[in-house]
Amino acid sequence: MNETETDRVLRSMPREGFLKVTRPPAPEMSSEQKVQLIRKANELFGRGELEQAKKIFVSTRYSDGMIRLGDLYARQKDYLSAFQMYKMAPAPDRAEAMILNLTAVLKNWIKE
Repeated sequence: MNETETDRVLRSMPREGFLKVTRPPAPEMSSEQKVQLIRKANELFGRGELEQAKKIFVSTRYSDGMIRLGDLYARQKDYLSAFQMYKMAPAPDRAEAMILNLTAVLKNWIKE
């Protein structure tokens, strides 16, 4: 019996399942420090320095920034990264949409 691509993908998945995405605790900072960091992150985001912006958005728990990153990842078809940002934001409606997209991808893989 020939091994299909689906069999190879399923075999490569971790037996213990996928890792749970959690949000690290935000460092203690004043509101003014938080505002300054978010401004810096928005500048970084505008310049395309996404990893640096992401670190600040996550550490300050700035949900709007995480949602904008999630939207960008979704447009780039990086659905897993988008889902992670939406879960951390939290943005349950957008996370649900990503689950539907990821489910559709899995269904297509299984059909193949």
